[in-house]
Amino acid sequence: MKRPSVVETAPVVVLAFFVVSAVAPNLIAPGDPLAIDPLASFQAPSAGHPLGTDESGRDILTRIVHGAAPSLLIGVLATAIGVGLGLVLGIVGGLGPRWLDTTSTRFVEVLFAFPGLLLALLFIAIAGPGPVTSTIAVGLATAPGYARLVRSQVLSVRRSGYVEAALVLGHGWWRRLLRHILPNVTATLFVLVTLGVGQSIVWASSLSYLGLGVSPPAAEWGAMLNSGRTYVASFWWMTFFPGLAIVLSAAATTLLGRSLQSRVRSS
Repeated sequence: MKRPSVVETAPVVVLAFFVVSAVAPNLIAPGDPLAIDPLASFQAPSAGHPLGTDESGRDILTRIVHGAAPSLLIGVLATAIGVGLGLVLGIVGGLGPRWLDTTSTRFVEVLFAFPGLLLALLFIAIAGPGPVTSTIAVGLATAPGYARLVRSQVLSVRRSGYVEAALVLGHGWWRRLLRHILPNVTATLFVLVTLGVGQSIVWASSLSYLGLGVSPPAAEWGAMLNSGRTYVASFWWMTFFPGLAIVLSAAATTLLGRSLQSRVRSS
């Protein structure tokens, strides 16, 4: 049996660390991420504060560990919203009548005309800033890509022999959808979801950095970047380590998705 390579193992280890940080942050960094200590402000990385402190004397390591929960949760929820909308639009287009397929396809093409982050910004401009609206905005921005994939997969599976056989045997529309079409569509979609989570984390953090998502002093990676950008020239650790957490989480999910994608293709 082939042993997993470093490229396959490293993303799992990184993601495991962030998942533990999100589920049980006190196991890694016990302490209050919002507790201030003005006398300890702007301390460089040291034995007492491995990643330094911010302008209020808050320990950055503690804030990064406790910030994993909102950062990952926003990324996962945004991906779930995007996948859900993509499934609805893709199934409607792939299985519906021609006029409905044309309508849904044109709607997806209109959404594709906007860059994803710009589409998210447009939604926030209408609905207002905040963590909930930023999560929905990122989900809406990622939905067109999932919808196009689902539609193509549904059209391919719809013409397969076993679906035609089910139709001949008198299986209803819902039975064909649930037993034959969806399992084959979601198998491919699952691989792309792991890639999409990393993208959603980056976009959600970007919105928080712009002050449109989670706001400081909350322990969230994008909000930490926002609060540290004023001091980036003098106190680099305030932005470097939260940015590193974003990069590592996004890279780990992307590499994991690529690994799963290659395994699916080779199987």
